[in-house]
Amino acid sequence: MSTIDPSLPSGWRLAYVGLGANLGDARATLLAACEALGGMPGSRWLRRSSWYESAPVDASGPTFLNAVALIATELAPLRLLAELQAIEQRHGRERPYRNAPRTLDLDLLLLGDEAIDLPTLVVPHPRLHLRAFALAPLVELDAAMVLPQGPAAALLAGITDQPIRRLAEPG
Repeated sequence: MSTIDPSLPSGWRLAYVGLGANLGDARATLLAACEALGGMPGSRWLRRSSWYESAPVDASGPTFLNAVALIATELAPLRLLAELQAIEQRHGRERPYRNAPRTLDLDLLLLGDEAIDLPTLVVPHPRLHLRAFALAPLVELDAAMVLPQGPAAALLAGITDQPIRRLAEPG
């Protein structure tokens, strides 16, 4: 994985965060979430992919708006997860059942070159290689990204059953 940046201070690493929403004003919520990511303690905003529109995967409900944000952080993995979940809560995230429609979903996709397997956090995200809505924006940010399962671009090319559309940025 190409998630190490030698220009970062010691102890800092790159984190790729998947963003998604399919309830309410998704674009406004995701923009606010991006601002909140940049305001987390011990973290720095770097950039975001384009917006992508995708159908729910393994779920029903409205179309999703998705993107991937790239941040630099010195936060420990579980602290970073707690910060992401706090941002979700501030935007009305509820978890009534698995894959329910949501006002905001923030997924820690990658954290440096770390492999984490805890009951509450698995990184790289365990379904990243199976989800076009995460792979497409990830490949946009880093076309050379290699995941444990192979090159992200090749993995994306192999997913033909998940419609996804890159949206034009408002002018």
